[in-house]
Amino acid sequence: MNIRCYRESDLEQMRLIWNEVVEGGIAFPQEEPLTPEEARSFFAGQTYTGVAEDEDGKILGLYILHPNNVGRCGHICNASYCVRSDIRGRHIGEALVKDCLIQSAAKGFRVLQFNAVVESNIHARHLYERLGFKQLGTITGGFRTKDGGYVNICPYFIELV
Repeated sequence: MNIRCYRESDLEQMRLIWNEVVEGGIAFPQEEPLTPEEARSFFAGQTYTGVAEDEDGKILGLYILHPNNVGRCGHICNASYCVRSDIRGRHIGEALVKDCLIQSAAKGFRVLQFNAVVESNIHARHLYERLGFKQLGTITGGFRTKDGGYVNICPYFIELV
């Protein structure tokens, strides 16, 4: 597996992986899947978009990295990760998070913060904690699921410097 900056030729595979998570309605805040045109603009608009690919160039997962805020809080970044559902559990997400930590620091960010990790996403939460992220607390009912229910979210952060 290789992790690298995305290329234009990756966009359709990336869009399908991203939209699978969006349409699942249990992890990402977006409600509508990306069209090809929206995907091009969305991924290009990030500070960094990384992909994990196999030896045949097939995209396994991806992440986006961008500022979490502006001005005096512009040194804090945010990221989102997704892995193809048919290959989860192979530590691809871990490799993406580790690469994101490197890219975040290289881009001059000092803190990586996740605003809305859904409490039931235990695999992601265990990964973040194993890598040294600290949970900031719990926001009761902070995420509205696809079926209209509300579940808790757990913000996390890690210092990069």
